[in-house]
Amino acid sequence: MALNPGDPAPDFSLPATGGETLSLASLKGRKAVLYFYPKDDTSGCTLEAQAFNGLRAAFADADTAVIGVSPDPMKSHDKFREKYGLEFPLASDETKAMLEAYGVWVEKSMYGRKYMGVERTTFLLDRDGTIAKIWQKVKVPGHADAVLAAAKAL
Repeated sequence: MALNPGDPAPDFSLPATGGETLSLASLKGRKAVLYFYPKDDTSGCTLEAQAFNGLRAAFADADTAVIGVSPDPMKSHDKFREKYGLEFPLASDETKAMLEAYGVWVEKSMYGRKYMGVERTTFLLDRDGTIAKIWQKVKVPGHADAVLAAAKAL
């Protein structure tokens, strides 16, 4: 079932960097950006993480939490975060339950080979945990700026 703006965000609880456990309930009362990305320390994912990290003060001013989510294990997230000085949490969904609930674990194709993977997607949630906006098949350049503008307008 595809999610749409206005739908309640699916519940989740995931381990995250910094020893945190992030859940939908822990985000209530703040706006939140959940950005789903395929893999730590790959070119597109690194550029996306750096773009969100560079705007972290502006997101904080807009009372908006930023959380990156991928199926990578915590050890990979910790190395990725340390290597690039990322100052927002990265959540690990190794079971892919959250990825499936948000509809971002999809069949992909590369060089004629089909496989399952994360479709780069971003969700903006309002203070009540309702989906305010969805960006699908994200192209990284300019994306974090567009998400920030939408968060400020919310």
